[in-house]
Amino acid sequence: MKTTRITEYKFEDLLEKKMKDVEFRQEYERLDKEFELAEEIIKLRIEKNMTQKDLAQIAGTSQPAIARLESGKYSNISMSFLRKIGKALNAIPEIHFKKAE
Repeated sequence: MKTTRITEYKFEDLLEKKMKDVEFRQEYERLDKEFELAEEIIKLRIEKNMTQKDLAQIAGTSQPAIARLESGKYSNISMSFLRKIGKALNAIPEIHFKKAE
C-alpha cells in the first residue's frame, strides 16, 4: 500500500514566498485594498447584529448588492452608494489618494 505524505504549510510562509514574485505582489496589494473595504463593512454590520438583508433594507438597496460589496468584487462603487451604506451603519466613508510608488 502506497502512502502519501501530506506536508503542511503556514499561510504566512507561502505568502512570503509568493510575494517575491513582482507580478503576484502587485496584484495582491491591489486587491488588498478592495478586501479591506469589504472587511470593514462586514465588521460594522456584524457589530450592529445586522444581516445583509437588514443592511440592504436600511440602505435602500438589495441583499445581492450588499453581498457583492462584501465579497470585495464590487466594481464601480459610487460615493452615493457608500454614503448610503455608511449612513445605515452609522459610519462615514473616507476616500484617500496616495502617491504611487
